[in-house]
Amino acid sequence: MKNKLIIKHFFLLLLSVFLCTSSFAQNAKKGKVRLKANYVKIMDSEVYFDLQATGQVDDDYVNMANAELVIYNLVGDEQLELGKVKTNMMGKSRFTLKDLSTIKPDSTNIYNIEISFEGNDKFKGASKSLSFKNANIDAKLVTIDSINYITATFIDKSTDSVLVGRLLKVQIQRQFKPLLIEEFNETDESGTILVPIPEGIPGVDGNIAIEVLISDSDEFGTVKSIVNAPIGEPFVDESTFDERTMWSPRNKTPLFLLIFPNLLTFGIWGIIIYLIANLFKISKSKN
Repeated sequence: MKNKLIIKHFFLLLLSVFLCTSSFAQNAKKGKVRLKANYVKIMDSEVYFDLQATGQVDDDYVNMANAELVIYNLVGDEQLELGKVKTNMMGKSRFTLKDLSTIKPDSTNIYNIEISFEGNDKFKGASKSLSFKNANIDAKLVTIDSINYITATFIDKSTDSVLVGRLLKVQIQRQFKPLLIEEFNETDESGTILVPIPEGIPGVDGNIAIEVLISDSDEFGTVKSIVNAPIGEPFVDESTFDERTMWSPRNKTPLFLLIFPNLLTFGIWGIIIYLIANLFKISKSKN
């Protein structure tokens, strides 16, 4: 009886070792995951998190498509789930908040966010923490001695105090890449910058969008203010996006490409039907 118990325990021990080894081997084969996150606040507009996931395949990291990321708001010991998103084919996704009041700061007025990936058959689980303070950039266009300036004040909303000695960037919105006006503008003792806007900047109907921003700050993330100003050099929008051109989408196919191929198709089928009908007539006449 004693020998049977020893054999039984021995086999149970072997089974446990096998299961542990198998589980460890499976985890060892799984690739590591890297998560990136950036907080973005656009004044009087959107508040969102730009997210990216890359996974280890062999010795390289590749973009992870369709990875489900869970976003949490950490407040003290609480972990409040905000929602879930899936990455696109480039491994990127965006989680948009209704406004900043939908999440809570901690006792020091710092917002703490955690992005989590639970893992799957190919990749291990991973998480990324993100912390930031709430800040505003109040920007407007002013004219001094017939010269147009953009002025902006950088404010820490957690204390309602201006931020001195911070570098703000001024640029003009463009479709592909912004036109940089000034990259290093340090806020003065009142937390303000004053940057002249050059003349002759082209804009549709003379309108240009001026951006004042701080980007990828460890303390505030990315904060951006956009001022629409009618001070540009007017030009006519010659875009053919809404016209029927060779490079347009299918619903904007040029009319001649719709008409002539269809006429050729109907013409060929008409000839085929005519020939078949004549063959039937010849066959009947012989009978």
